Amino acid sequence: MMPLRRWLAWVSVSLGFLRLAAQTNPPVEIPEGAAFLKTDILGVFAHPDDETGAATTLAYYALEQGKSVSAVYCTRGEGGGNAVGTQSGPALGILRESELRTALTRLGVRSAWFLDAEDFAYTEDLLISLEKWNHLDRLERLVRLVRTLRPEVILTQDPAPRPGQHGNHQAAGVLAIEAFDAAADPDRFPDQLTHEGLSLWRPRKLYWSGARGTGSVITPSATLPDGRLLVDVVASALSAHRSQGFGRFTPAPWMRAPQSWILVKSTVPFVDGETNFFRGLPISDPAPDRLLADGDDPQATELDLRFRSRPAVETYFQVCREQKIQHAAQAFSADLPVVAGEASDVELWVANPTLKAGNADVHVTVPPGWQATSDFAMRFSPSRTNIHRIWITPPSEGLVDGEVSLTARVEGHELHATARLHPVPHLSIPTVTVPLVVDAMENDPAWLAVPSHEIPSTNVWEGTVRDAADSSATFRVAHDAENLYFEIQVRDDQVISNLAPQDIRAHWRTDSVELCIDPAVASPHTLHCFKLGIVPFDTSGHVGAARDADARPGPVAETSPGTHLFSWRTPGGYGTRAIIPLRETGIAAGGRQRIGLNVLVYDADQPGAKVGDNVGKSRIAWAPRSGVQGRPEDWGRADMR
Repeated sequence: MMPLRRWLAWVSVSLGFLRLAAQTNPPVEIPEGAAFLKTDILGVFAHPDDETGAATTLAYYALEQGKSVSAVYCTRGEGGGNAVGTQSGPALGILRESELRTALTRLGVRSAWFLDAEDFAYTEDLLISLEKWNHLDRLERLVRLVRTLRPEVILTQDPAPRPGQHGNHQAAGVLAIEAFDAAADPDRFPDQLTHEGLSLWRPRKLYWSGARGTGSVITPSATLPDGRLLVDVVASALSAHRSQGFGRFTPAPWMRAPQSWILVKSTVPFVDGETNFFRGLPISDPAPDRLLADGDDPQATELDLRFRSRPAVETYFQVCREQKIQHAAQAFSADLPVVAGEASDVELWVANPTLKAGNADVHVTVPPGWQATSDFAMRFSPSRTNIHRIWITPPSEGLVDGEVSLTARVEGHELHATARLHPVPHLSIPTVTVPLVVDAMENDPAWLAVPSHEIPSTNVWEGTVRDAADSSATFRVAHDAENLYFEIQVRDDQVISNLAPQDIRAHWRTDSVELCIDPAVASPHTLHCFKLGIVPFDTSGHVGAARDADARPGPVAETSPGTHLFSWRTPGGYGTRAIIPLRETGIAAGGRQRIGLNVLVYDADQPGAKVGDNVGKSRIAWAPRSGVQGRPEDWGRADMR
């Protein structure tokens, strides 16, 4: 024990040092209340790790410019995969939130907030995301955060339904767009103003990521004030998302490139060639008027001609019209699936706001090898949108996109419309009179009697395939009154088996096959479909499967107990068979009908991969297109005979 005299002397010296430190370094005054919460930039994202595309910009403003940066996440990512453990569902959300907070700290982002929406499945449909999330409730929560944090600038995800764009990402973008104006509207969520002590606030600018139209280009300096390279900081931050396979993240060329942003909503005039989010700021008015970009507001007064696009695109156009941000959608053209070798009807919309009826002579131009309705005369009624149908037939082979253009001559004027059409494949599913056996010999004559369909190595929708030996496949499909029968023969020069039986739900992380069945044909999302991911060999050497992002996701033993599976190795890869009861797919038994169908092959070429690692390298499909696993509209068509 220290003697009392020595202890008193130690206290005296310590107090002296504290007084000297206080004189040398006066205390930093910490803001209180609303000033403590004041935010310069607020990012609005769907899932943890969605800040990846904005990470360089966030770190630049936080660490080099000294701005206060925060982020809002609609979900905790509990519906994703897990490359580092067995946590799933809410437990995975806890893990991903912890990883996220580590990543944001490294980026210099001050705080993260959550809207507590459900990360329910991979879908590319905006409307089902907003429905599942309870749209109005999430908007109210986001408006509360905007009024509380009072950001100058909001960054968010572009809600355009491009192939591969998650519906949750689209929903995050729409919520941010709506909150920009709702937070400044006294009629929206007034209890926040009367009972929570908040005030109206309109952010000064809102940006989408992208390089279209009026926007801002951020060119970060290579070195931060403390001497660290910005790309190294960003790489270190993103590597924290280990459950999502980012653990080995290293600086990449794209991280050194300027990041481009589209100015979508603004309280200061729109200009081209911005280099600073804070151009024209600050503004003292807490809720200044929003300005409109050129062409956003005026009501249409002339005849307008366009192709009707797929529902997701029409929804996007509607959102842009309602929010008066048409300039942001100008570069997004119609995008339509059509059946290869089959006449498909395509709708032509003519908006006629005038009080006069009229006639137009229409000429349709299609690529070589395509066929279309010949030139025709079209009559349109006044003060309404008129819908006309034309028929277009793409070639039966090739699946090559084609641009269709239309010219209408009206009273000496020409109107033009264009659309990009992408063919999807078609097949007939024969009826078998004797049930096929799943574990029969490899070259069973009964299976060989069923027609075979190719999935060539060129049908890539993600990644890179070297040649047919690297990844290609053939498949057979048949049915009887009770079942669908599938056989898939995969060519794969390195078969990887690194998923444990309890982790079989993450089939996309290794070699696998996914069967996609849409009973309704061209559904806007997968939540009424049947999607089965089959892992031919888990770490114990057995076949396993789980339904994924569909009407009833989960291990096949629980979600489709009548399904039978069998897999075997071949000299050049593997084969797998599945017998699936029609009742479990949602297909009505008996009768002739058309369904949506796709067969996807996932390839992983990393011998010695750790158990659970995401080593997926490429993906091919019978009907290939980026993000096609979540977009039934772009699956092939199959007629059950």
